[in-house]
Amino acid sequence: MSEHRIALTVNGRQHRALVESRLTLADYLRGDAGCTGVHVGCEHGVCGACTVIVDGLAVRACLMLAVQADGCTLTTVEGMAASDGTLHPVQQALKDCHGLQCGFCTPGIIMTLAALTADRTPDAAQMTAALSGHICRCTGYQGIRRAVRQLADAPKVPHELEPPA
Repeated sequence: MSEHRIALTVNGRQHRALVESRLTLADYLRGDAGCTGVHVGCEHGVCGACTVIVDGLAVRACLMLAVQADGCTLTTVEGMAASDGTLHPVQQALKDCHGLQCGFCTPGIIMTLAALTADRTPDAAQMTAALSGHICRCTGYQGIRRAVRQLADAPKVPHELEPPA
């Protein structure tokens, strides 16, 4: 098994590590970077629970190797709220609309919607379509759909992800 040195930025913090070539990004983030909000459900990219933002794109961390993230900037759910505790608009919408139950799928849903709304204003149908690859094992889809409608109807307010203090 070969090992590789990687350097990446996770939630505004620099990380350097020596990783095995087959280590998934999800396992690196959970085990080495301490980002336990990255949930691993199916390990096949089907459920969406492990979704993180890599260089502005929502990706399934269970399908990406840690070595492929070398040099990248990542955001996990731990990096979404502001340092003063203000929730990201996507988090706030899910909270307002009771769009979570057990919370296992919630980080992946947040990351997908945050990536989608970061630089554009998608409508509710586009956001719903983007969530088609997420499975909520509690079947809490109605609250999630209400949050999507709230986001689609809300005026666009820029929300910069800030590094932790």
